[in-house]
Amino acid sequence: MLMSVASRVLLLAGVPLLAQSVLLAQSVQWPDYRGPDASGHVREAKVPLEWSETKNVVWKRRVLGMGWSTPVVADNVAWLTTSTDDGKKLQVAAYDIRDGKLLFERVVFENAKPEKKNALNSFASPSAVVESGRVYVHFGSYGTACLDAETSETIWERRDINCDHMEGPGSSPILYRNLLIFNVDGGDVQYVIALDKSNGKTKWQTERSLDLAKHPADLRKAYSTPVIAKVRRRDQLISTGAQGNYGYDLKTGKELWRVRFKGFSMAPRPLVAKDMVYVTTGFMRAQMLAIKTRGKGDVTDDNIVWKYSRNVPKMSSPVLVGDRIFMIDDGGFATCLDRLTGKAVWRERIGGSHCASPICIGDRVYYFDRGGKTVVVKNADEFERLAENELDDGFMASPVVVGDALLLRSKTHLYRIEGQNGK
Repeated sequence: MLMSVASRVLLLAGVPLLAQSVLLAQSVQWPDYRGPDASGHVREAKVPLEWSETKNVVWKRRVLGMGWSTPVVADNVAWLTTSTDDGKKLQVAAYDIRDGKLLFERVVFENAKPEKKNALNSFASPSAVVESGRVYVHFGSYGTACLDAETSETIWERRDINCDHMEGPGSSPILYRNLLIFNVDGGDVQYVIALDKSNGKTKWQTERSLDLAKHPADLRKAYSTPVIAKVRRRDQLISTGAQGNYGYDLKTGKELWRVRFKGFSMAPRPLVAKDMVYVTTGFMRAQMLAIKTRGKGDVTDDNIVWKYSRNVPKMSSPVLVGDRIFMIDDGGFATCLDRLTGKAVWRERIGGSHCASPICIGDRVYYFDRGGKTVVVKNADEFERLAENELDDGFMASPVVVGDALLLRSKTHLYRIEGQNGK
């Protein structure tokens, strides 16, 4: 069904280097819940502007169980996680994106006594990451595993990386070279960990340096996913936790710098552009901070360039397009910010309640709400609503682009949305 790693190597042996790179790029279509560069921005794709249950739906498949994780795609297979309603069985499912056929569905972990979770969360909210031949699934404290993409069988697993999520798991892992990295920010412990992706063994683990002892447990937790930034020609890990944001050396895990703020329980992922990162601070009142990535130690007083505090999301991740940041808060206010100044270019109420992250595709920005509606606006300095679309159930997972199609996971189904010439 899927090409083995050995077969792939033999195939590439006689292929010119440029052609090899094209083949490999095509094999992993959506490796991370925010796409190939973790940005939520797709420069070109002729995805439809409009759809409904009877228009531009190539296929629709029921997803058994419950889970808010975004699908990831490699070798024309979409992988997602799910769980039984009681959280006692944590599962993985794989679908052929061409026809929607269910290829695999199996229980990865079992839990006799799942902890409580927030009503808006699920036991399978962290998204997987994928590379050709391997899938890495993560259920927070309930377990992390590497699966064989041909068989779905477990290659390695870890069940000893624990924290008290308090509201259920949320942060997703990322891949960087030979590392699988994720945040562990609970009410009890807070750290970042990097595993050897080949065997699951710990390469480094770094405790958060901010002293959170004076804060109650609820104000120590966070659900953000880290991101990689290029800083002075070197890759750096950017990671947001409760009460602060950090830059880490990827090889050793050593903390390079940190910025303090007031906030916790944030889920949005940081944005990166040139020598800047843009982070959201979560509850109580969310802010967006623009932070310079240079310096050492506590750079709070020197590196914050601007702050913005109107209708900043606590759950969905913003998207950065050129010098514009598009975001939507939990209550349906969409904002376009100038990333250089922190000033609002426009701000409009589009309605709905939002957890899924928006996506920018070419000259359009798509916003997906918890009721099943998608509002499409123009990627421009003036607000222009282009379309409204609605499906039978709402969105907690974020959208995926493969070719000229959208893969949309609602609370109950997985859809392939595609139209002729993007209409």
